[in-house]
Amino acid sequence: MKIASAYARVSDDRQAEYSPASQIKIIKEYAKKNDYLIPDKFIFCDEGISGKTVSKRTQFQEMIAHAKNKDFDTIFVWKFSRFARNQEESILYKNLLKKYGVNVVSISEPITDEPFGSLIERIIEWMDEFYVIRLAGEVKRGMIEKASRGEPVTVPPFGYSLEDNKYIPNADADAVREVFAAHANGMGLRQIALMLASKGIVTRFGNPPDNRFVEYLLNNHVYIGKIRWSSDGRTVSRRDYNNENILIYDGNHEPLISQELWDTTQEIIKARKLRYGKYQRREQPVKFMLKGLVRCSSCGATLVYISTKSPALQCHNYARGACKVSHCVVLHKITKAVVEALKASVEGVSFIIERKEVNIEIDYSKLIEAEQRKLDRIKSAYVNGIDTIEEYTAYKESIMKTIEGYKTKTEVKDTPADFGAKVREIVEFIQSDASEEDKNEALRTIISKIVYDKASDNIDIHYYI
Repeated sequence: MKIASAYARVSDDRQAEYSPASQIKIIKEYAKKNDYLIPDKFIFCDEGISGKTVSKRTQFQEMIAHAKNKDFDTIFVWKFSRFARNQEESILYKNLLKKYGVNVVSISEPITDEPFGSLIERIIEWMDEFYVIRLAGEVKRGMIEKASRGEPVTVPPFGYSLEDNKYIPNADADAVREVFAAHANGMGLRQIALMLASKGIVTRFGNPPDNRFVEYLLNNHVYIGKIRWSSDGRTVSRRDYNNENILIYDGNHEPLISQELWDTTQEIIKARKLRYGKYQRREQPVKFMLKGLVRCSSCGATLVYISTKSPALQCHNYARGACKVSHCVVLHKITKAVVEALKASVEGVSFIIERKEVNIEIDYSKLIEAEQRKLDRIKSAYVNGIDTIEEYTAYKESIMKTIEGYKTKTEVKDTPADFGAKVREIVEFIQSDASEEDKNEALRTIISKIVYDKASDNIDIHYYI
């Protein structure tokens, strides 16, 4: 009795009639009638995964690995579409399997050995791929049609729940009304975000509201009883609220605010854009020595440059309303403090040392041994004719590269005294006439982060070797 494998796949729960269990049952019955044995260890199933590509199908990849070891000579599928819906990948993997003497057999689409058999198989594969392409188009058309009828096409926005295919105002509806009223009365995005956070309101991901959350609310037509979608099905999710691809339809749900309040809010937003410009930035990004290194002691976010009378740094999360503690500090003041702290650290030869890698003990010698065993296995596979010389060479190069990386990590690190000399060189360099970018790069070779505490007006420099 010949040994075979069975592969089943289903894209989602709606394909109940094609469930993996049903597919496997039919495959086993067919295999038994044709004198094949399918051991349980050679039954592979991918559930809830599209057949458009094999990259996310772990069971499929495991099956291919067994096939390369010649553990079986046939793979049974219910239909060729279960194997792949991408003709290019289907042909690639079938040719690979044939190289190892493994055939792919569809029990519901028998292919003869006659001259036209392979042609029929290619036609079936082409039809499977065409089905995916056509389905994508049908889904887009269906979503646009649904939106045009005023029906929901996305998860319910903040302030609504979804019941009986309709948006229904929920307990957060009053918060939405308060947001629009506050903005119409002159309150800024950050102040509104902090107001919502003080009420214990969070986003659907469990995060405190920030500027972007408030901005999204203020630009969402759903709150005046509209349904917003886009001709390509993607643009609507981006924060380009005036894109020509966005379609607005009358919804079948209750609006939370009046058209008058909406119009007032939009005029304020329009005026702000004219005053500041969209995504306004300097022509050249601001460069300063401490860029990306200073962190907020309250939330851990990076302190970013703010253009004031005296250039300063401020917590990124505070600027967008997600942190309640201001960490504003004049740039030249903290820069001077960092230089002085570095000098003091060198004189005392005392540092808070951190590893640049994840702070856990790793036995790289064992990892190197594991890679060496891989080398032995791929050599054996080449000697036994399983892999070609090209495959063997590629595998070997990859493994040797990994081993060299591990060996580098096992090298002896600098002692504190050696590190002190390195810091002394960096201090001399950042006091020179070098560019701010070069100084920043130099600091990054020894500093992981600089934590600034506004309350105590203190900085803690964290080093790594």
